[in-house]
Parts: sequence; C-alpha cells; structure tokens
Amino acid sequence: MEIFCTRLKELRQSAGLTQQQMADKLNIRQQSYARYEYGNSEPSLEMLVQIAGIFKVSTEYLLGVTDY
Repeated sequence: MEIFCTRLKELRQSAGLTQQQMADKLNIRQQSYARYEYGNSEPSLEMLVQIAGIFKVSTEYLLGVTDY
C-alpha cells in the first residue's frame, strides 16, 4: 500500500493538482482523498480505475505491480 500512496501523491503533484481538486474530480471529500495518500484508507476498485484514468496510468502502476 505504501507504493500506492507514494505514486498517488507524486502523480497529483506532477499534474499540479491539490488534494481538493483531486477530490472534486473523484466526487469525494478532500478528507477521503487525503486518507488514500496517507495510507489510512484504500480506494475501491471502481475508485482505483477512476484515479488511473485521470492520470492516464495503469492500475498496475498505481499498485506497484509495474514501474511503467
């Protein structure tokens, strides 16, 4: 899960987005999104796919299965 948190934060920052902007894109509260980055909560499969789509990466990349 740690690699997911790290990659999620790096992707968000690289895109120049705030946690609030990401939360808005995902239609969730900022606190809920922050829990993903801090590792306090895991996204549902549906949410994981949404996040991957926003950043145009694979779910495998987000989860640390692949490095590309």
